[in-house]
Amino acid sequence: NSIVLSCLSCNESFEQAPMYVAVMTYLGFGIVTLFGYFRDFLRAVGLEKCNLAQERVEQKDFVPLYQDFENFYNRNLYMRVRDNWNRPVCSLPGPVFDLMERVSDDYNWTFRLTGRTLHNAINMGSYNYLGFAENNADFLKTVADKTQQYGVGVCSTRQEMGTLSIHEELEQLVASFLRVESSMTFGMGFATNSMNIPAIVGKGGLILSDELNHTSLILGARLSGATIRVFKHNNMHSLEKMLREAVCSGQPRTHRPWKKILIMVEGIYSMEGSVVRLSEIIALKKKYKAYLYLDEAHSIGAVGPSGRGVAELFNVNPADVDVMMGTFTKSFGAAGGYIAGKKELVDYLRSHSHSAVYASAMSPPVTEQILRAMKCIMGKDGSTEGERIRQLAENTRYFRARLKEMGFIIYGNDDSPVVPILLYMPGKVVAFAREMLERKIGVVVVGFPATPITEARARFCLSASHTRAMLNQVLRHMNEVGDNLCLKFSRLKYSSCPNLCDETDFELI
Repeated sequence: NSIVLSCLSCNESFEQAPMYVAVMTYLGFGIVTLFGYFRDFLRAVGLEKCNLAQERVEQKDFVPLYQDFENFYNRNLYMRVRDNWNRPVCSLPGPVFDLMERVSDDYNWTFRLTGRTLHNAINMGSYNYLGFAENNADFLKTVADKTQQYGVGVCSTRQEMGTLSIHEELEQLVASFLRVESSMTFGMGFATNSMNIPAIVGKGGLILSDELNHTSLILGARLSGATIRVFKHNNMHSLEKMLREAVCSGQPRTHRPWKKILIMVEGIYSMEGSVVRLSEIIALKKKYKAYLYLDEAHSIGAVGPSGRGVAELFNVNPADVDVMMGTFTKSFGAAGGYIAGKKELVDYLRSHSHSAVYASAMSPPVTEQILRAMKCIMGKDGSTEGERIRQLAENTRYFRARLKEMGFIIYGNDDSPVVPILLYMPGKVVAFAREMLERKIGVVVVGFPATPITEARARFCLSASHTRAMLNQVLRHMNEVGDNLCLKFSRLKYSSCPNLCDETDFELI
């Protein structure tokens, strides 16, 4: 196991860009900001029309609804490049999809559809990891049958009239798949975190949260009323220091012991493509008698020999993870999420979770879609167990290796299907997205404030449904665009052979 852990660590890359890239990035933001202030001045004197919502003169003495400085970024930076986001899709989000063409007559303040459609663009942005976002009638026959039997809505909460037999079947299958005692499902992935964390920990508790955790985890932590402390991303020294201090010092002022210490991490971090150092966190959890909350939204189904997530990837006992959370919105091509673990935990959440008490139960066709996808992964439908997982792993390693050979800086673990490509400069982010769309490739670009100001990026999501021809086509265009826009910042040299861990890297843990 220690050899496996060392190999996983050495396969994770976070190369720093040359100094000139950071300088040019800050310079680019500085120039755009100066022009933004100049345009605000023109709006103030009436030389340029302001299209954003403004406070009414009659309400000048009221508490302001709009903070002018907070809207500065949206008004003067984001608005100039808004055409690269929220593009309307008019097809299945499979390996290829169709986009509705739109244009703006007022510099992206508003858009209008032209009536034309961009057909068969390669989809490199959807979380369709295992390719279950499909519309093959033969594959979806059971979903259609369950829709005819139960309808599309439950019209009740799980605690009232909303628990159906297929909900119970799904929860039993999820528990079996994860190899835990019990599980509970919810109709919304985001709410699975934000509405269940307050039921698990509260005032007098301490949450130690990774600095790159998803917004749903952050919101749930804030709603809980517990004290929140943030440790550096995947940094075990930072985490252990906080654990030691929490155990030794206790709560502020009173120094009473914390009622509960909960460590919150993700399996795969969706912006970095990095994988949690699960074995080391479990060791620290046991050492300091803390609890572990693991969000596997991006890792369940996508990593591990049989798709059972990072617990299987690191070969750890699922019982060592106190709260296993995941979503069905990505690898399973559906909606909703789950909490799994010991039976006592799940039974407690059935009566204390806000999602269980107040939210509508999961839609029957969505439930059946998850069931058919999970049975396919497990080989219970007659298909080959793990076939899609192996295809995803093959696509992921091939795509990452080729990008490294080309000279791009990419973040994350070699096993992660989330592939961030660093673009850095705001102008290059916009140009990259538009150039790729011209080549009929749909990509997701991300910048400040979702990422650090100097680390804007494009985020590719690999799928088992991507063919080698599709990936080669994307790579060919990536090579051209990378040369044209000067995006190949890497100073490392990679061979066409896969990197192997050196024996000197092995460390007993």
